[in-house]
Amino acid sequence: MEYGYARISTKEQNERRQLVALRDFGIKNDKIYMDKQSGKDFERIQYRRLLRTLKSGDTLVVKSIDRLGRNYEEILEQWRIITKEKQAAIVVLDMPLLDTRQNRDLTGTLIADIVLQLLSYVAQTEREFIRKRQAEGIAVARQQGVKFGRKPMERPVEYSELKKLWEQGEVSARKAAEQLGITHRTFLRWAKEYSDGD
Repeated sequence: MEYGYARISTKEQNERRQLVALRDFGIKNDKIYMDKQSGKDFERIQYRRLLRTLKSGDTLVVKSIDRLGRNYEEILEQWRIITKEKQAAIVVLDMPLLDTRQNRDLTGTLIADIVLQLLSYVAQTEREFIRKRQAEGIAVARQQGVKFGRKPMERPVEYSELKKLWEQGEVSARKAAEQLGITHRTFLRWAKEYSDGD
């Protein structure tokens, strides 16, 4: 039996591309399992259901190797479970070398395992390299005075007058904040910043 698996995060929009590739390969709609989730939420309910369904001699088809996991260790672990424990074949459409249906002898398995390890390592290294470059870029931007996050809120014209009244005890911070259309906490923070800046 042949099964397909597709996984998309809520951010990416490649669901259609994966499904078209699986159908073009010949996987029937009722044999395609798909998970939609964010990167941090990695429950993969449909994937776990698929693993319970896979039997020895079945084939699992995925568009790309990263559908099996989020990192090097996870991909290798899922590959081991499917090919060794379940004794099912894997076909990775984007990488024809990763097709364990052919050459299921020791040499074919060894070649597929070596290619998988190499690809998983390269994918993991690239992800880490991108994260490192982003962190370096942010650090350089901060050194150059680039501010990240929301722009500070402009103080309304009436702020100075209300702050004086508040300092003189003629109006409460809550009442002053209400008149300015800001939160009580924001008013107190502004008052403190102004005092610290004196």
